[in-house]
Amino acid sequence: MVLIAAAVCTKNGKVILSRQFVEMTKARIEGLLAAFPKLMTSGKQHTYVETDSVRYVYQPMEKLYMLLITTKASNILEDLETLRLFSKVIPEYSHSLDEKEIVENAFNLIFAFDEIVALGYRESVNLAQIKTFVEMDSHEEKVYQAVRQTQEREARQKMREKAKELQRQRMEASKRGGPSMGGLSGRSGGFSSDSFGSSGVSGVSSSVHAPSIELDSKPISSKSAVKPSSRNALKLGGKSKDVDSFVDQLKSEGEKIANLAPATAASGSGSATSASAAAKAAMSADIHKESVHLKIEDKLVVRLGRDGGVQQFENSGLLTLRITDEACGRILLKLSPNHAQGLQLQTHPNVDKELFKARSMIGLKNLAKPFPLNTDVGVLKWRFVSQDETAIPLTINCWPSDNGEGGCDINIEYELEAQHLELQDVAIVIPLPMNVQPTVAEYDGTYNYDARKHVLQWHIPIIDAANKSGSMEFSCNASIPGDFFPLQVSFVSKTTYAGVIAQDVIQVDSEASVKYSSESILFVEKYEIV
Repeated sequence: MVLIAAAVCTKNGKVILSRQFVEMTKARIEGLLAAFPKLMTSGKQHTYVETDSVRYVYQPMEKLYMLLITTKASNILEDLETLRLFSKVIPEYSHSLDEKEIVENAFNLIFAFDEIVALGYRESVNLAQIKTFVEMDSHEEKVYQAVRQTQEREARQKMREKAKELQRQRMEASKRGGPSMGGLSGRSGGFSSDSFGSSGVSGVSSSVHAPSIELDSKPISSKSAVKPSSRNALKLGGKSKDVDSFVDQLKSEGEKIANLAPATAASGSGSATSASAAAKAAMSADIHKESVHLKIEDKLVVRLGRDGGVQQFENSGLLTLRITDEACGRILLKLSPNHAQGLQLQTHPNVDKELFKARSMIGLKNLAKPFPLNTDVGVLKWRFVSQDETAIPLTINCWPSDNGEGGCDINIEYELEAQHLELQDVAIVIPLPMNVQPTVAEYDGTYNYDARKHVLQWHIPIIDAANKSGSMEFSCNASIPGDFFPLQVSFVSKTTYAGVIAQDVIQVDSEASVKYSSESILFVEKYEIV
């Protein structure tokens, strides 16, 4: 028996928890899990379903499925026995069989799964043994903790007794006019029991046998006495100075040191999202801003099926207003009424909703008050959700097909559906099988193969009405069609999808036009084909 993965998913196919027991790429396991709901047939009493390469063994649990993915060579009877054990484990760590409870106890379930299967093979364990192993309750550890606590209590008691003894000896010595115990002179009043306490300083001085310390007779305030101790306190970020000095020392000795810039999540990801964030930052870097500046941000979240259909489409955005001149504080903002159909608009609570509904103008309820200065104020937000394929701005079709030689030929094409948009810095990231280099035959734009991340990155500088479609063809050995999903897409545009556009900015009293600047950007938060 070779068990590839164990997963808990909903009956709609949403994966809540998954644990892999053999090495495989993330794209591979996601492709296998995504294929499971499509293989289910209604009206048939089966506990397993097979494909050309794997077998899915599953058991319904209320609104969920307990799913095992195995090789076709595994023993189906052993698979069913293992599935029953997995199904018994879940109620032990999840009080109810719902999605929220499973997520909250995900780590305990993963630990339990690891006790059942190791490297793809079933371990000889029962439910009681699994609970014992996961709890890891050690009698030796409890004994050790009890002994340690007893030793700490005894040490604290001895420290208090020693402190009292030293204080008594110091008081007797001061009455006789002689030197005090512990090597401290009678003039060292800054370290007496009145300022820091007898238990802390006196105990330390007696344990380390400090030499005699003569202090200046000038009185020391409590503030100045405490301040030097902070020099040895812990400092967050202090390590960076040590690193910098060490690097400087190496450079002075003639060593060549590479630039040690701090790594960020975006720099190492190479994903379509990081490329979109970089392009977004570049677009808004060199914009001249007037005393009244408008910023319109439009965001897309899209999830499409590889065989067609919209699984998720959401467009949301925010209009922010920034005023830097007090003379322009009392203004009205007029918007174009020709926004996208079905757009849900919502104004800020301090904005006059009736004025906006009647005249598409944004102004405060109390027109005598100005907008806040030097602050980005969100005055309008919107949202649009659809399951209609005509709402998709950019369609991408990926057609992997078996070439009969153990590999696949892949054809990918894109087409701009929303032709009022000009998409810039378009990146399509295609996952690949591990250690398999693609052979690219034809392509538009440019491409880059990242062997470390096992992806093919396809870049198109601009997609607009004049350049609305393109394609790429490549082939991969030792692959199956599911290896090339999910595709990740990113882009930016200076034109919003929602069509929210400012027409004019006027003064409240004189209705004279006010000079203003504006920037609009459409960017992708998530755009994938699964």
